[in-house]
Amino acid sequence: MTLTDSTLIAAFRRPSPAELPTPYVELDEDRLTANLRGMQTRADASRVALRPHIKTHKSLAIARRQLDLGAVGVTASKPEEALVFVEAGVASITLAYPIVRPEKIDRLVASAKARGTELLLIAAHETGVDAIGAAAAANGVRLGVFLKVDVGLGRVGVKPQDPTALLLAERIDRHPHLTFAGLLSHAGHSYGSKSPEELATIAAAEARDLLDLAGRLRQAGVAVPVISVGATPTCLGAPIPEGVTEIRPGNYAFLDRTALRLGIATPDAISLSVVATVVARNDRHFIVDAGSKSLSSDLGAHGSGGGGFGIVVSADGGTPTAWEVERLSEEHGFVRFDGAPPAIGSRVRIFPNHSCAVVAQFDNITLRQSDGRAVTLRVDARGCQT
Repeated sequence: MTLTDSTLIAAFRRPSPAELPTPYVELDEDRLTANLRGMQTRADASRVALRPHIKTHKSLAIARRQLDLGAVGVTASKPEEALVFVEAGVASITLAYPIVRPEKIDRLVASAKARGTELLLIAAHETGVDAIGAAAAANGVRLGVFLKVDVGLGRVGVKPQDPTALLLAERIDRHPHLTFAGLLSHAGHSYGSKSPEELATIAAAEARDLLDLAGRLRQAGVAVPVISVGATPTCLGAPIPEGVTEIRPGNYAFLDRTALRLGIATPDAISLSVVATVVARNDRHFIVDAGSKSLSSDLGAHGSGGGGFGIVVSADGGTPTAWEVERLSEEHGFVRFDGAPPAIGSRVRIFPNHSCAVVAQFDNITLRQSDGRAVTLRVDARGCQT
């Protein structure tokens, strides 16, 4: 988008923020609710299960809203993060992160066993299968394990055409303490898309690779109960392909500047912003009290964004104007301006590049409700790095 288009700039306008010390994260309840309902509606219309990734919000309160709307469970990034949701009573959790040592998940597996939680994991090599199997055996349980498939991101997973895929699936299927859960992928390379057509192509190719592999596994006698795909761009910006049975988007709850760049969201759909105060100015920049410790230095999911660190608009009314956070220090953001800058002491809203990275910087989020009240939501799984 262009920062001089007054119609688009007006779509960033929100009610005046809460009177709280800045910087803080403010979440618009109406927009959050619309985003959550919208994705659940997409999943229902395509007859697929929705298992949202809670790395975006790390919040039990938001996860409960997703579950109440119809999500079948949640997806987590790290064992300690998943543990927060197990102990809160979430009934089904997928840990979508590679495990290579059994002790890494021992506490999580024990807690899931004690609470009767369905715990699903991923593996992409023999070391992972053996580590999960050892943890399951030590705790006297059976664990479901997905084969993680690399469909183009080049991060974690076995290539869909690799003969190793069949061997690993059989290894999981034969293990006395494991159950083969199906195939799981993350098309993170979709964040680099340049058009809706490219997004649709990536989503279709992901499904095709998984379904082809599923067919070969079934011919070999391995049942494939679930085909699980993730990434907000493909789930929100492209049709959900036939044959997929589960989707795991996360960022859709908040959205951000990356979603704008991809064309999968409008400014009005972004539910999260960082409220900051103008604390200084010079001849080229006005300075806000939100730096890399608030906005993060993330240029977008998987490093896919362009320049700048967020779109800035006035939070206190006035003529609709938008600026860009040009650079960051730890506690300060440098916002380039032409013409008249906002007054020192005034507040601005910053719509960040990557909302998931921003939430991880804060202990709490301020939920601005429809009636104007500000409610504090705890970021319950913040700091869960193991």
